[in-house]
Amino acid sequence: MNLVAWAIVTCEILFWVVIIAGLTARYIFKRKKLGLFFLAMTPVLDLILLVIAGMDLAKGASATTAHALAAIYISVSIVFGKSMISWADERFRYYVTKQGPMPIKRYGKEHAVHYFKSWLKHVLAYLLGAGILYGLVTWINDPARTEALLSIITIWSVVVAIDLLISGSYFLWPRKAKNPVTRDL
Repeated sequence: MNLVAWAIVTCEILFWVVIIAGLTARYIFKRKKLGLFFLAMTPVLDLILLVIAGMDLAKGASATTAHALAAIYISVSIVFGKSMISWADERFRYYVTKQGPMPIKRYGKEHAVHYFKSWLKHVLAYLLGAGILYGLVTWINDPARTEALLSIITIWSVVVAIDLLISGSYFLWPRKAKNPVTRDL
C-alpha cells in the first residue's frame, strides 16, 4: 500500500477516534467545549488527507486508486460528516449514557423518503468528488498519470445509479416493521 492509502486508513480510524473522544468528553466527563473541540477535528483530518494526496501528486507520482479514494473520502466526509456525527451522537447518548429517546427506526414511506434524501446527498458527494477528480486530471494534465482517477469516476457513476435503484425500491416495496413473535402457552 502506498502513502495515500495508509493516509486514508489512518484518517478513517482517527475520524472515529475523535468522534468517540468528543462524545465521551461531552457526555461522560460533561466537558462540552472539549467535546466540541474533538468533533471539530474531523474536517482537519480531511484537510490533512488532501494535503498528503496533493503533495504526492505534485511530486510527480502517478495517480492511483488510492488518490481517487482520497477524493471520494473527502467529498463523502464533507457531505455526510455532520449527519454521521449526529447519528453517532444519538446512539452514544442513548446506548452508552442511557439518556434521550431511543434512535428512530423508520419504516414504510418515512424510510423511503429518508433513504432518498440520503441518495441525494450521495449525488452531491459524487458531484463534489468528481469535481475534485476532474480538477486533478486537469492539474496533472497527463492522461497516462491520471487514468486511475477517470476509471474511479466511471465506477462511482455505476454505484450512484445502483443506489438510486435501491432507493426507488423502498418506494415500491416499503420496509415493514418487524412484528414481535408471540407464543401461546
